[in-house]
Amino acid sequence: MTVAAKVTLPQVPQWLYQVFTPSNNSNETFDRSFVVLGLIMYMTGLVMVATSSMPVAERLFNNPFHFVIRHGIYIVLSMGIAGVALQIPMSWWQRNSSYLLGFAILLLVTVLIIGRSVNGSTRWIVLGPITVQAAEPAKLFFFCYLAAYLVRRRDQVMENLKGFIKPLIVFAILAGLLLLQPDLGTIIVMFVTTFGLLFLAGAKLWQFIGLASVGVFLLAMLAIFEPYRWRRITSFLDPWQDPFGSGYQLTQSLMAYGRGELFGQGLGNSIQKLEYLPEAHTDFVMAVLAEEFGFVGILLVLILSMIVVFKALNLGRKALSKEKYFEGFLAYAIGIWMCFQAAVNIGASAGIVPTKGLTMPLISYGGSSMITMTIALVLLIRIDHEIRLQSIQATSTKRKGRKS
Repeated sequence: MTVAAKVTLPQVPQWLYQVFTPSNNSNETFDRSFVVLGLIMYMTGLVMVATSSMPVAERLFNNPFHFVIRHGIYIVLSMGIAGVALQIPMSWWQRNSSYLLGFAILLLVTVLIIGRSVNGSTRWIVLGPITVQAAEPAKLFFFCYLAAYLVRRRDQVMENLKGFIKPLIVFAILAGLLLLQPDLGTIIVMFVTTFGLLFLAGAKLWQFIGLASVGVFLLAMLAIFEPYRWRRITSFLDPWQDPFGSGYQLTQSLMAYGRGELFGQGLGNSIQKLEYLPEAHTDFVMAVLAEEFGFVGILLVLILSMIVVFKALNLGRKALSKEKYFEGFLAYAIGIWMCFQAAVNIGASAGIVPTKGLTMPLISYGGSSMITMTIALVLLIRIDHEIRLQSIQATSTKRKGRKS
């Protein structure tokens, strides 16, 4: 008599399963999938910065690994800061939101006074070997302030124009300082996030129509009355009209997308990164990824970003249902912010929207962006942690009550 061999099917790793499904394990005190997603995006960014920056690093510094070494240092530094930020309770962020906003304004004023100019924009504060892009922490601190304001004045925002206008005045001050750098891309990200957060907070429809109309009008005026911005828009509409002038960057990026096709040319086989495509390791790193890994590579990165955004929005909904309003509004703001910035970065490199100089969250080269986005991700982990602790404490209290 023969005995059939027992076949053991391969099991899906638990950590991978948790990335795509929310964990309901009451013993877990934080969502590990945020950590997994962050590490995957870190490693993706490190590989892409390495492959896209070597030619320009060799020419500028006679060291092909210059940018990848610095990017690795930024990742390690980000993780160290993440460990510290993870210990800070959300009540601290809410209580000190006004001071954080004041610090953001101070940074934006300081960069105008002593900042370093690159390609006609004054956006960086040089502190020895470290350069700080003031606009990056300013975004996060403004969203903390806005979330705290909505907790204090939510009824006013929903009922009258005065409560709706107050945060827009603060936004206008920040936008004015950013415009002096100039940094229109950050202004648009902050405007869209503010718009979305006020909508989720329950502001009336006519307020949004008015805000959107004014915002679109002002952005149109900024484009029309600044020749270089108008050239960006016209070159975006038809980059092949001037492929060696105003449309040069976009045409080179489109060539990278075209060469990538479905599965790409393979890691390290990009032609456009050989100094044909400017800013290949920063604003246009996704074009190099598209050339080397094709549509499939871009799709996988989009899925990773979409999962982070979906989890952030779901976390905001859960926090509001638990009456943790500051945490809920901040999670919503981070989700909208990451979604829009990723969409603009990929859209700009693919010729869908005008170029705005925005980094791809957790992937593009840039220390300030990397650290700020890491803190934003840590805040999501902390919010989830506090919600889980609240549920655990409530469960233990009920059990004690039943025993007594």
